[in-house]
Amino acid sequence: MKKILSIILFGLIITSNCMAYEEANYEITKKNEIYEIRKYSDRLAIEAEISNQGSSFRKLFKYISGDNENNEEIKMTTPVTQIEKKGRMTMQFYLPSRFNKDNIPGPSNSDVKILNIKGGYYAVITYSGRASDKNFIKYKNILENELIKKDISILSTPIKATYNNPFTLPLLRRNEAMFEVSIKNKGDI
Repeated sequence: MKKILSIILFGLIITSNCMAYEEANYEITKKNEIYEIRKYSDRLAIEAEISNQGSSFRKLFKYISGDNENNEEIKMTTPVTQIEKKGRMTMQFYLPSRFNKDNIPGPSNSDVKILNIKGGYYAVITYSGRASDKNFIKYKNILENELIKKDISILSTPIKATYNNPFTLPLLRRNEAMFEVSIKNKGDI
């Protein structure tokens, strides 16, 4: 029985790692035992307000599946993020790095918006498990408390980032809570 479970687990690990997606470009500038500070480059994203999670995801997925002005299929990237803007939750898909403001197809659905997210510094805590609100709030609070202790200025509302498909075992999932932060000196962490 142990051998069968080991084979199944190994197969799931291989399967989850085979579906490699382009990830938003960043460099780690500082790291400690709880979180890391990343410097992200500018990136293009598509965004839809969340009325219910399924509908916003569907709208964004339809866009990358070809429901855009060029009928162009666009490869999925990671992470999928959720952030509150003006009191409303939004979901974002980052676009592959081959796109820029001149070659990105416009959305067919007026609920889907294209935006340029300016680069900057982000404090990030990584965790596994389900991408539930309860789990996210737990890790968001840990990160926020650490940043307050270190006197690091938080510039954004919390961002929920998920990297895996819903069929990935919770133990193998990569989730993150992040904040855009102001780095006054390179010793901040």
